Amino acid sequence: MSARENILQRIRAANGRTGALGAGEREVALSRLRAHPRGPLPDMSWELLPRFRERCIAMMSSVAEVASLAQVPQAVAKYLTGNKLPLRGVCWTQFSDLDWAGAGLQIAARPANGDDKVGITGTYCALAENGTLMLLSGQDSHATTSLLPDNHVAIVPASRIVRAMEDGWDLLRKEHDSLPRQVNFVSGPSRTADIEMTMVLGVHGPFRVHVIIVA
Repeated sequence: MSARENILQRIRAANGRTGALGAGEREVALSRLRAHPRGPLPDMSWELLPRFRERCIAMMSSVAEVASLAQVPQAVAKYLTGNKLPLRGVCWTQFSDLDWAGAGLQIAARPANGDDKVGITGTYCALAENGTLMLLSGQDSHATTSLLPDNHVAIVPASRIVRAMEDGWDLLRKEHDSLPRQVNFVSGPSRTADIEMTMVLGVHGPFRVHVIIVA
């Protein structure tokens, strides 16, 4: 017996079953999965943008706002200069045409490697409830760009801020026929308190996350 079948058999036994689902039972289960029913949610009567900004800061992300995408390079340069960080890095392909050089930056549109200190990404959407970024991996949206560099700069269109994770998944199902290889949720810098309950940043990813909201 394979390990998979062994696990499934134990689950069936725990539920008092002796075999797989019948056709009718299977359709009931599939119908529920297709409906994507939601569980209870807390009150979310707050405004999206102020709440998202507030929760980003609470999760130790820094936040800036610009009026248009063309202003992003200057905003990135201001952030890097102000924090004495390298003025070079990598970005997703969709941002390759921005005037990085005009802002005094050296930004290459390619996947990040272990030597890159700054990674600039977009976001699929952002969750106002907890200041979380939702990123999809793809041919032109490499996961390494948000995971490998010490400094992650995320560009968030204000129009793509939704209330909660459930809304993010609903948007993904509506706009995509199938799931990407990875769906990553980023809630501030990487952190852990596993060792003596001492908070340490940058253990499994970036030390810093800077969010630029584009109105």
